[in-house]
Amino acid sequence: MMRTLILSRRHTPDSQALWRAAVDAGWDVVRAQRYAVPPELAGRTDVAFYAETLLADALAPELGVVLLEPDVRWLAELPSAYRLREIRATTLAAVREVRERAFVKPADEKVFAARVYEPGERIDEHHALPDALPVLVSEPVRFEIEVRAFVVDREAATLSAYVRDGDIARAEDGTWPLDARDREDAITLLASLLADPEVALPPAVVIDVGRIEGRGFAVVEANAAWAAGICGCDPDAVLRAVARTCVPTSSLDDITRRWARAASLAIE
Repeated sequence: MMRTLILSRRHTPDSQALWRAAVDAGWDVVRAQRYAVPPELAGRTDVAFYAETLLADALAPELGVVLLEPDVRWLAELPSAYRLREIRATTLAAVREVRERAFVKPADEKVFAARVYEPGERIDEHHALPDALPVLVSEPVRFEIEVRAFVVDREAATLSAYVRDGDIARAEDGTWPLDARDREDAITLLASLLADPEVALPPAVVIDVGRIEGRGFAVVEANAAWAAGICGCDPDAVLRAVARTCVPTSSLDDITRRWARAASLAIE
């Protein structure tokens, strides 16, 4: 039986590119029109997702599959040589009132603005979000260029420019230009990171790296491959990454369980 790629009903350039890659690879493709398992997929576990988190979280438990992603503490626990800046993992309760200038972001969902906060500013002052919400706090730095890499089995399968000087790096002609020096620096950092046995990784993941002004190339963050924008990456390689991030619940082992998205385990 051929594998099936599940997309949302939103026809974005990224989803269209993955649709074409899946068809070329001999996959079936289904666009979920609502937050319920399409009848033709009932009982199927030979699926993969490229979709928004709300849709994936609604369908994955019903299908009996688990989505894999880096955990919320991954960046903070990364060796400092790869980060080149101070980062700590905490909770929203600890940072609602900012005491020192810092870049603060939610560790998972984008439920409040990720930005530099000044002393005295309040985050979620109306307490609409839970105190236990995981948060990352880091010293403010400036990334001059950011590069996105889709990683499969600890190898960078494809990469692309992502952000340049704070703006999306897509040129007017639709390309994502990346100069030779930045490409080489990104590949060098990724090679070191991916070869390091002290760095734990899911079977497939997106890792963003970039050049910090005055410091050099460092890891920006890691994200779920099944929900990340592909920028100028090769859709065929992205599809390979997406395929490795969805496993039947019955096939979970100690390694994959570590990276299982909590919402995917809702039926256990």
